[in-house]
Amino acid sequence: MDVLVDAVDLARERGFRLRIPRLGIPGGRVTALFGPNGAGKTTLLRLVGGLETPSAGRVVIGGRDAGETARRRVGYAFQEAVFFSGSVRRNLELALDLRGVRGRDAEARIEEAADATGTTALLDADARRLSGGEGQRVNLARTLALRAPLTLLDEPLAQLDGATRLRLLDDLPDLLGRFTETTILVTHDLAEASRLADRLVVLVAGQVRADGGMAEVLRRPPDPEVAELLGHILVASPAGTMAVHPKRLRVGDGPVRVDLTVRRVLDLGHEREVVGSIGDARVTVALPGGYPEPAPGTTLTVAADEAVTFA
Repeated sequence: MDVLVDAVDLARERGFRLRIPRLGIPGGRVTALFGPNGAGKTTLLRLVGGLETPSAGRVVIGGRDAGETARRRVGYAFQEAVFFSGSVRRNLELALDLRGVRGRDAEARIEEAADATGTTALLDADARRLSGGEGQRVNLARTLALRAPLTLLDEPLAQLDGATRLRLLDDLPDLLGRFTETTILVTHDLAEASRLADRLVVLVAGQVRADGGMAEVLRRPPDPEVAELLGHILVASPAGTMAVHPKRLRVGDGPVRVDLTVRRVLDLGHEREVVGSIGDARVTVALPGGYPEPAPGTTLTVAADEAVTFA
């Protein structure tokens, strides 16, 4: 289900303003809205979910106004889960009842979503006495059970403990493929975005600064500010500002060479790592087997096969 954000303008208190001339989000994909706190990610998600109305412009879902479509064809998992009194099962039943799903069909959906999210043991628990992590998983189960063509997730893994988060991080792409057609999720965690989504929209101060396939946006950010947000190191070069990602760096020679000031060397047993700095950026690079250990304070040449240069 395609989403179109067209000439949207929405002003908030304290001077924040969301302005998006045009943003198309294709159906059948998982799109991550990424950016720093206060960038407008949740505001944009709420506009798509029909929970906010823009001051100007429109949001269209599947060819129809978002306000008309959201109540019937959109599932929304809020960052802070809200539950009614009663059991977890009752809360899921209520959500399905609002969509006209009842009886055996509702029960089958509840069991399937609970099993998929690891919340079967919580179905008879008091929904208002769940821990933060339990509530987050139940919140996800409730949304997936709707089987909405468009699913919106606001920081879906934010309150989970480490082990549960890693497990859901691995499971969620398959779950989204099973339970929904199109997903838009909000996250401020780039690693999470790259694991869950195949498209990336970068928001900064209420404006879309990058939009495209995940790999392409990560590889070729459009400007230095976005490059830094995506983890690139900015280095001055004769041609301008050069952005290179630290994960592409290796000790030795290559098309792109940068000087790294060594701080220390870590012996991890299976490998050694050089911890150092390139300008103000802290960097860790694997040291090849047999390579002489550099002393702290010395300069080590590291290289990459490519970089993005901004004039």
